Amino acid sequence: MPSFELLCLAVLQALVLLAIAPLMTGISRMIRARMHSRRGPGVLQDYRDIVKLLKRQDVAPASAGFVFQATPYVILGAMLLLAMALPVFTRHSPVGAAADLITFAYVFALARFFFALSGLDSGSSFAGIGASREVTMGVLVEPTMILSLVVVALVEGSTNLGSMSAAISGGYLQAPMAILLAMVAFAFTVFIEMGKLPFDMAEAEQELQEGPLTEYSGASLAVLKLGLGLKKIVLAQFLLGVFLPFGNLDSFTAGDIALAVVALPLKLLTIFVLAGLIENSMARGRFLMTSRVTWIGFGCAVLAFVFYLTGL
Repeated sequence: MPSFELLCLAVLQALVLLAIAPLMTGISRMIRARMHSRRGPGVLQDYRDIVKLLKRQDVAPASAGFVFQATPYVILGAMLLLAMALPVFTRHSPVGAAADLITFAYVFALARFFFALSGLDSGSSFAGIGASREVTMGVLVEPTMILSLVVVALVEGSTNLGSMSAAISGGYLQAPMAILLAMVAFAFTVFIEMGKLPFDMAEAEQELQEGPLTEYSGASLAVLKLGLGLKKIVLAQFLLGVFLPFGNLDSFTAGDIALAVVALPLKLLTIFVLAGLIENSMARGRFLMTSRVTWIGFGCAVLAFVFYLTGL
């Protein structure tokens, strides 16, 4: 059982990630607007949108059932659980029991399952199409994500995210090629899951993965947007916390704490800026062509596994 101090740290880091999620998504929107030669919204616009939605009436379709109403809270709760388990400020997870690779995969799949099912439960044909596309993206992306993490777990001898992070942080220069390729594959899946081009279109975000959002309104839409924004932060922090844990606490000294607090937003900002620059340097592609692109990431993950088998 984790100590009371570690539980407090887990809750704190989850709340911090939740608080900065709208800021990071706002920065992504600002980068997109600037690269399109537009003024665009301010970086705080997502905060204003969420506050506005929380004040509005929550209207659900007459045919919507329990799944439709519960999905926003299931997604937000699942992402908060993952945020508590990730190595954020420290090189080890504050909640080791939830920081297992298998647990992460199931919780993440649970959020995707409810999000897709909510589109079907709404009774809207458009939301149903979005749900089918969400499931398709899961089939294309999740094998790459899981295989890349399994390679790291095999190399480091543990499926615990904190142990993987601590082991990798012990020697960046000695990291085998298998881990480096696994990091590339996982970064590829993070880019896709963040809803970037050519896998989604920001100006018409409800066309692809976020089609189930069509029938949501009011507080439910606000909670769902918070959950989806936190999902992007969790994935970015997963990449940073496991593969690039520099700046994380190794000991609870004043200097290390200050470094971890400063490093967290800077590292997340770097990930979102790089993703925004790459996204807006690419053209939108047809959804049916997505499977041909995702083979790149899966190929890197398979190559990482082959390198592990050969000892590289």
